[in-house]
Amino acid sequence: MVGSRIRAAFVLVVTLAVASVGAQQQGDRSASPQGTTAQGGSQQAGQAGGQQASPAPQGGGTQQGGGAQAPPQPPTFRGGINYVRVDATVTDRKGQPVFDLKQSDFEIVEDGKPQTVDSFRLIRVDGNPRPGEAPPRAIRSRDDEETEAGRDDVRVFVIFLDDYHVRAANAMRMREVLSRFINLQLRPMDLVTVMYPLTPASVLGFTRNFDSLATAVQRFEGRKYDYQPRNEIEQQYSRYPSEVVEQIRNDVVMGALKGISVRLGSLREARKSVIFVSEGFTVQLPASMRRENAEMPAAPCVLPNQPNCNPAIGRPLAFDNPSPQEETAAWFAQTDLYSKLRDVFDLANRNNVSFYSLDPRGLAVNEFGIDEDVGPKADARSLQVTQDTLRTLSEETDGRAIVNRNALDVGLKQIAEDASFYYLLGYNTQAPTDGKFHEIKVRVKRSGVEVRARKGYWAVTADDLAKAANPAPEVAKPVQQALASIAASVQSGKYVRTWVGAERGENGKTRMTFVWEPLPVTPGTSRETPGRVSLLAASEKGDLLFRGRTPDAALASTGAPQLPAASAATSPQRLVFDVPPGKVELRMTVEGAGAGGTLDQEIRTVTVPDLTGPQVAISTPRVYHARTVPEFRTFASDPNAVPTAGREFSRTQRLLIRFDTYGPGTEKPAPTAVLMNRAGQKMADVPVAAATAGSGYQIDMTLNTIPVGEYLIEITAKAPSGEFKELVPFRVTG
Repeated sequence: MVGSRIRAAFVLVVTLAVASVGAQQQGDRSASPQGTTAQGGSQQAGQAGGQQASPAPQGGGTQQGGGAQAPPQPPTFRGGINYVRVDATVTDRKGQPVFDLKQSDFEIVEDGKPQTVDSFRLIRVDGNPRPGEAPPRAIRSRDDEETEAGRDDVRVFVIFLDDYHVRAANAMRMREVLSRFINLQLRPMDLVTVMYPLTPASVLGFTRNFDSLATAVQRFEGRKYDYQPRNEIEQQYSRYPSEVVEQIRNDVVMGALKGISVRLGSLREARKSVIFVSEGFTVQLPASMRRENAEMPAAPCVLPNQPNCNPAIGRPLAFDNPSPQEETAAWFAQTDLYSKLRDVFDLANRNNVSFYSLDPRGLAVNEFGIDEDVGPKADARSLQVTQDTLRTLSEETDGRAIVNRNALDVGLKQIAEDASFYYLLGYNTQAPTDGKFHEIKVRVKRSGVEVRARKGYWAVTADDLAKAANPAPEVAKPVQQALASIAASVQSGKYVRTWVGAERGENGKTRMTFVWEPLPVTPGTSRETPGRVSLLAASEKGDLLFRGRTPDAALASTGAPQLPAASAATSPQRLVFDVPPGKVELRMTVEGAGAGGTLDQEIRTVTVPDLTGPQVAISTPRVYHARTVPEFRTFASDPNAVPTAGREFSRTQRLLIRFDTYGPGTEKPAPTAVLMNRAGQKMADVPVAAATAGSGYQIDMTLNTIPVGEYLIEITAKAPSGEFKELVPFRVTG
C-alpha cells in the first residue's frame, strides 16, 4: 500500500511539474513570430515551431493550467514543409570562430543521404546596436519581447539556475561567476532572463536591465541533498524516501527544460542559448544518503525497528562495492533517466535551442564530503554519472559542456561567442510526411575545424498537412484579446498584479478604479515584499489628473506631503478617481514594504470610455472570489468591497461578478450572460440578478462543476438603441 501511494503521488507531482509543456506547445506555436528575410544573402527558410507551454502555471504571478501533456508538435519550416534550416558553429583548433567559409565548403547529410545547400549566410553579431541606430528598446511587454527577439542582431540567453542539483557552497561561487558574465559578456541588445526549476516558463520576462539580472543571480541558493520543503508543491512529497524525491526533482528540472525550449521556440527560429547551471542529474543515491523520510535526518541503526535509520552510516567501505541487485537497479535508473533526457534534447533541437551545461564544481575530484559516509568508489561513480548527464545534454543540442574545468569564465565567454558567430544553412528535403525524427550531419571541407549543429528535425505528418489545408475557424479577436489579458506578462512575474475598471462618474466624467495585489513569490526565488503602489494619471497633453497611493490615502495634489512607508500589503488595495473620457497615461510605481524604496515601475496608456453618452454600455465587471459561505456573504453585503485583480481561481471557489448597465437618459438595459470556452463557443446560460448590495447587477457562480481550463463570461446589455457586450475571462485550476 505504501509503495502504491508513493507511486501515485510521484505521478501526480511530476504531472504538475511538466503538464504545461504540451499545452503551451499548441498555444504558443500559433503566436510565434515569423522569421525575417536575410539581408545580403538568399532568403532564409525554415522556421521551427514554438514552445513550452508554460504554462500557464504559471501565470502571472502565478499559476498554472493543468492537463495532461500533449504530444510534441512538429516544426513548420518557412519556405514550405520540405525546407530545412540549420545553424552551424565552426571553430578552429583553438576554439576561435572561422569566418571565411563559403557555401561550397559545407556538406549536409540527412539520414545518410547528401543534400544540396541552397541557402547560406554568415551571422555575426556582438550584442551592440549598429552605428547610428537608436538605443536598444526597453522591454515593457510581450510585444516588445517578441519584436526584439526576431531581430538578427539580438542574442537570446536564459540563465537556468538548477538549485535542486547545486550544493549551497557552489551556488555562492556561481553568484560571482555569473555576475561577471552579466557585466563583461552581455551587451545592450541582448535579451536575457533567469529561471529556476519551478519557474513557469510562461511567466518569464526577458530583459535588458542587467542590474536586475545581477540581483537575481546574487539570490541563487543551492539546495542539493537539502530536502526541507519551501513551497506547497514540495510539501506534497517531502516525507517520501530520498531516492523518490531525487527522481521527482529530476523530472521537475527536465520538465522545466522542455518548457523553456518551447517558450524560446515561440520567440524566434534563430539560435537561442540556455546556460544550465547544474551539477548534473542524480541517477542513484549512495547507500549512506538514503532516507525513509527525506525530510528527517537519518541516523545509524542502533535500536531494533529504529525509524529512519541507515545501516550504511558510519560504514562507507562496507557499502562501497555494489551488489548485483544494486548494479541492476542502477542500470535501470540510468536507462530511465537517459530516456527522459532524450525527450528534453529532442524538444530543444526541434526549437533550435542549445544547452550549455555549466558545472559549478569546477575541476571536481569528489561528489560527496567526508561527513556523508560515501566510499571512494561509490563517490567516483556518482561524480562520473552526473558529469555525463551534463555532457550528453549539451552535446546533443549543439551546445558546450563546461564540465570538470575551473575556467568557468572562459567557458561563459565561449557561450557568448557561439551566439555571436554562426552560419545559416538551408536545403530542400525529400523526407516523407512520417512525423519521425530525421538525422542531420553538417560537415566542412576543411581540416582542423570543428562543426556543431543541431542533430535533426521532426517531419510533419499527413494530419498536419490536412490541418494546414483546412484550418480551424479563427477565434474572434475580442475573445483572443480577453484571454490575452489574463496571460502572463513581463510585469506579472515581478511584484504585483493590477486591474483597472471604469464606471459612470459625476459631471460627465468616468470613475476609474485601480486595484493592485501582491504576487506570491515564485518557488525557488526570493524578493522584497511590495508595501504600496503610487499612481499618477495624466492626460494626453501631460496634465496631471490624479496622484495617489495605496494603502496610504489618496493625495489631493502634487504638493501633498510624503507619508511614511507602508507595511506589506496582504490584500487587494484600491484607488478611485474621476477623469474625463479619452486617453489617459497611468504611471505606476511599486514601493517596498521596508524602507519604501522603488521596486518596479510601469507606464500604461488606457482609453477611458464615455459612459454618459446615448449608447448602451456596461461598466467594467468587478470580480470577487470566496472559499466559504461566510466569506461570500461578506462580499455580497458590501457594495464597496475591493475586487480582486487576479483571474485564476480553483474549483473550490465561488465567484461574485458585479457590474452596471447604461443607456440613453435614465434607461437601464437588462443584461444577459453566457459561459463560453476559450474558442468563444457558448457552453451554458449564466443567471444574472439584481445586486444584493448597491445598484446594478451581479452573477453568482460556483466553479466546482467546471473542468480545469480557460473560460469567458459574455455579458450582453441590449436596448432599443443598441447593444453592448463585455467579456470576463478567467482560468480554473484543479
